[in-house]
Amino acid sequence: MAAIPRATDVPQTAMKVGDLAKQTGVSVRTLHYYDEIGLLHPQKHTDSQHRLYGPAELERLQQIKSLRELGFSLDEIRACLDSESLSLRTVIGLHADRLRARIKEETRLAVLLETLSASLAADEHASVDDLIAAIECITKIDRQFTPEEHRELQERGDRLGREHIAVVEAEWPTLIAKMRLEMLRGTDPHEERVRALAARWRELVREFTGGNPNIERKIRASFIVEPERMTRAGLDPELFAYVNRAIKELAPT
Repeated sequence: MAAIPRATDVPQTAMKVGDLAKQTGVSVRTLHYYDEIGLLHPQKHTDSQHRLYGPAELERLQQIKSLRELGFSLDEIRACLDSESLSLRTVIGLHADRLRARIKEETRLAVLLETLSASLAADEHASVDDLIAAIECITKIDRQFTPEEHRELQERGDRLGREHIAVVEAEWPTLIAKMRLEMLRGTDPHEERVRALAARWRELVREFTGGNPNIERKIRASFIVEPERMTRAGLDPELFAYVNRAIKELAPT
């Protein structure tokens, strides 16, 4: 087993975890957690075994922070950082692009809300209560599984087996991360690499649902009206819409 580098071997730029937390705003607890899960593991330690963070760890922390701001889960970030094709420059560029797009979207939304507010004040359109009622009607989608569908899903899971299900669950974060990268890069859903990801996505979904269109529809509906469920699955509305556009580009099977 290789010896742990001693503090005497460490460049002057190396910092202890407390100093890094103060300078970056990332809590000590978070840095310790990143170390525990192998996401940000400092290679050097002091003689008393305190973690030391150097330039390489700072670069990786920058990537982690930017990818988190872009909406990546920790599992997705690990998959991305393990990929040789993702450089720090690429991550920073994607982050900057996303911030500019967000500013543009929020500016447009503010204008729309101001226009709506002015119209409502002049009684030119429906009242706020009417608008809320309309939204509630739209989102009241029948998304509950029937007893027959529950049995079908249970039987499907039994046939697939726990071991296979575990393998598939482990694949999802990497697949989601790859699809998110293509979305952030602005890749058209027609592109072959996106189509390949979409095909695998559809294959995994159909493996779970058995290709039952009613079950698939209800799962999509539950994601739309229950944002927290979408978040737990590692998705967000933008990525969800991108994936659905990509799947629609595939030939029917």
